[in-house]
Amino acid sequence: MRIIRGLGQVRPFKKGCLATIGNFDGVHLGHRAVVDNLATRAQVLGLPIAVILFEPQPLEFFQPSKAPPRLTRFREKILQLAELPVDAVLLLRFNRKFAELTAGQFIRDILVERLHIRHLVVGDDFRFGKGRHGDYRMLKEAGLTQGFTLDDTASFEMDGSRVSSTGIREALQSADLEKAERWLGRRYSVCGRIIHGNKKGQSIGFPTANIQLHRKTLAVQGVFAVTMKGIDNKIIPGVANVGIRPTVGDGGEALVEVHLFDFNQDIYGAYVEVFFHRKIRDEMKFDSFAALKKQIGHDATTAREIVQTTKNALI
Repeated sequence: MRIIRGLGQVRPFKKGCLATIGNFDGVHLGHRAVVDNLATRAQVLGLPIAVILFEPQPLEFFQPSKAPPRLTRFREKILQLAELPVDAVLLLRFNRKFAELTAGQFIRDILVERLHIRHLVVGDDFRFGKGRHGDYRMLKEAGLTQGFTLDDTASFEMDGSRVSSTGIREALQSADLEKAERWLGRRYSVCGRIIHGNKKGQSIGFPTANIQLHRKTLAVQGVFAVTMKGIDNKIIPGVANVGIRPTVGDGGEALVEVHLFDFNQDIYGAYVEVFFHRKIRDEMKFDSFAALKKQIGHDATTAREIVQTTKNALI
């Protein structure tokens, strides 16, 4: 799978391509169904599939305070897309200049002249171009004159509802990790690099691996039974605190701290993936480190039991 960073790196697809446009946050089963449908058509036409993404996502650019927490960062998204029959990801930098492109320019300059689009799939509520003047109907009309066909991302339903990134975020926020797993098609996880912390956990007998996520907000918060992958090809169980650490922190940026069971290695700098199994409790502030230590002990015992009894826990 090729990653094309910006229009300047696009070498036009000589025979054309099939493409879909979206945030693909979480790369959930609905997204996978879109790509699978494209793959069926691509096989008949003998053409490659391209996924068009924006960084930052449009809402993050225009109204960052209203943007929801991401399910996946760009790197995680790419890793998930690489497992699908996608030939290229076109990453478009969403900045002020890009936001000034008219809908007509977007169709002509990007879809037609750069990608030689033959078939496009977008949501029927997709809006694009300066002032969000472009819509599904405009794309449909352009396809008639520019020689490409258009489909909408048909709803993919589970549990009687349309699978969506919003629905998965709501499930995670309400601690329904089983529903999130069903809709994602995999256990919810986050990835990041282990960095040095303030060593407060170590001082009370519960050393933690601090995961740098480069996110201002997270889709989950609280204390969870988890497993970690990325160290010596092992799956290591543990207990994680996700939040702002009200007892020892300063209420700043959210952080994931994982205490790994029966583990004692120097793993600073390692890039790891943390899988969330079940929520144990909400994050809380304690009056003393002694009270915090006692509660972490209880949390660790609970987390061990959860991971040991969860079906397919060590994945």
